[in-house]
Amino acid sequence: QVQLVESGGGLVQPGGSLRLACAASGTISSILTMAWYRQAPGKQRELVAVMTSGGGKNYGDSVKGRFTISRDNAKNMAYLQMNTLKPEDTAVYYCYANVRLLTIQTKDYWGQGTQVTVSS
Repeated sequence: QVQLVESGGGLVQPGGSLRLACAASGTISSILTMAWYRQAPGKQRELVAVMTSGGGKNYGDSVKGRFTISRDNAKNMAYLQMNTLKPEDTAVYYCYANVRLLTIQTKDYWGQGTQVTVSS
């Protein structure tokens, strides 16, 4: 019904920047919430940033001041600008969306993830 595809991951040196993108497609009426989560090896998945359709934003404590989430509602896209990256930011980053479908019901969807590695 709905697919989320992340892009933009890769290898970056400490202090560098990356921009992740998430494209949502399918039987979408509207997207209520979009978010980025991450999961490092041996750790639980954690919230990185979340943004509502109305523009409200929230961030995980470890990324505040360094990461910025944004959305293009017309294109059903979400972005994560990551600056001043640290080795501890290394993880698989997942896009999440709470979607109102054309059938009016709402459902949660996840992307397949994109690897971000911060290393010198």
